[in-house]
Amino acid sequence: MHKVAIIGLGRMGSTIDDEAHFAVPYSVAAATKASDVLELVAGADLLPEKREDFNKRWGAAVYEDYRQMIDEEKPDLVAICTAACLPKPANSVDSGDRPDSHADLSVAVADMGVPMIFCEKAMASSMARADDIRDAVKRNNTLFNTGVLRRFDNRYAVVKEAIAEGRIGEVKSVVHFAGSSLMHGHIHSIDTVSYLIGDPAIEAVRGELLPRDFKIEGNHIPADPQATYQLRFANGVEAWTIPGGYWEFEVIGSEGTIRAQDNGARVSLRQPGAQHGRRQLWEEVPFPDPEHLSTTMTCLEDLVRARESGGQTLGHIDVTHHITEATIAVAESHRRGGAWVELPMAERDLYVFHV
Repeated sequence: MHKVAIIGLGRMGSTIDDEAHFAVPYSVAAATKASDVLELVAGADLLPEKREDFNKRWGAAVYEDYRQMIDEEKPDLVAICTAACLPKPANSVDSGDRPDSHADLSVAVADMGVPMIFCEKAMASSMARADDIRDAVKRNNTLFNTGVLRRFDNRYAVVKEAIAEGRIGEVKSVVHFAGSSLMHGHIHSIDTVSYLIGDPAIEAVRGELLPRDFKIEGNHIPADPQATYQLRFANGVEAWTIPGGYWEFEVIGSEGTIRAQDNGARVSLRQPGAQHGRRQLWEEVPFPDPEHLSTTMTCLEDLVRARESGGQTLGHIDVTHHITEATIAVAESHRRGGAWVELPMAERDLYVFHV
């Protein structure tokens, strides 16, 4: 069994299953308890009421100081489930105010020698801090996954497999449907777009923040903005987000199209069908709907799989760092009037406050 400790005993760490609108178990604590390879040993939080509730729910030891928890419990896996930007004022308007809980904790936990880290998304609020995490993870040989959980959703995995098997031919373009904020939402959509087509390098990004007259001052965005984007991959594939619909992803190929509908609940596959004159139309092909498994458990157990096999995780540090950069590049493109921003970006200090 691999021992798990959690930093941040709120929603994702402990209580989100109370909301009853996710595939359970969804919280890290619940997923750990349900796993055959993980053991929940402790949790840490600055707030005594959260520590008390966590202890009553899960029967695990609780700490105020996460460093003491790691020293005493010696966990194999630490889950960082705090808000992204702590401390969090009501509205972070001061351009010098750049809290980054996920970055601070990821670097500290990696440097304490913990073998595996799960960090809620986004991993960092600026590329300067994302660089710090990447460097800490690499120098300590830490295994790393983040909470972009569609990457660990078996309903999206079957779509990825169909694409890899060539069932729609050569991938030409990808479209994501849903209006969303940048760091809380599009970190998911960009990651899923990339995952579905095999994580080719993202060559360039352009996009805009909403409202369109939004001004970025002092390398600082005080609240997570709504956004749209376009991605250009190094293999020639392009992707767009359309700010409408309910979290759907369509991958269009030379010989068909596949669409994950209603946030993964259904899949529509169309392939060449009957010939109509000189045109061959695409027709719906039966595609089974898989049972929805716990994405959180899959993500945590993926860390264990990588540790035991000596391989890398599905959300390893290089791909997570790259997706984070593409997401922040959307804001940089907005600042440049919607121009294409090539990756890697020279500008590393642009900061986006988010929760």
